[in-house]
Amino acid sequence: MARPRTNDDTVKERLVESAIELFATRPRESITVRALAAAAGTATAAVYTLFGSKDALIDEARNRAVAGLFHDLAAVPTSDDPVADLYALGAAYRRWGREHPHLYGVLFGGVQTFDPSGAIGTGDPVRPLMHAIDRALAESALTGDATSIALSLWVTLHGLVTLELAGALDTATAEHTFRSAIPATLRGWAPSR
Repeated sequence: MARPRTNDDTVKERLVESAIELFATRPRESITVRALAAAAGTATAAVYTLFGSKDALIDEARNRAVAGLFHDLAAVPTSDDPVADLYALGAAYRRWGREHPHLYGVLFGGVQTFDPSGAIGTGDPVRPLMHAIDRALAESALTGDATSIALSLWVTLHGLVTLELAGALDTATAEHTFRSAIPATLRGWAPSR
């Protein structure tokens, strides 16, 4: 009789969920394979059997965060007003961060790269942002360098969401700040009249 398979999809999912929580709440260098396995209620061998390495498990957790953020940003409808679309994308980014704080922490908790001038994959969360910026530039609703515009929006959003998730801003203050900071950032890129 064959041995029952113990490292199945259920264990794999528990490992990914545990990795998401641990990497969102603890420094990456402090997390060991043993800690990941213990948090998932399994043996360290499961990490190697199911993922091959701790780094591959980390990649899976990060991929889940990227896919989730992309899904929510890609679902934002496109209108005739690319500047309004940029505001809507900002709102979707903030909503996703608030609804998925651990995934947000996995994606942006440590030092991460954000290079909107680099190659953008089909599932990259920056794709909807760059598309809206390109439309706004083509319609002369904004002026400037697309990468600089993307970075200024991301810095504003990331700062706001990070402070909100850390509890430094209550919901009302964060909402008021969002409603004023994003339009102000976008006005900074508006053509001179």
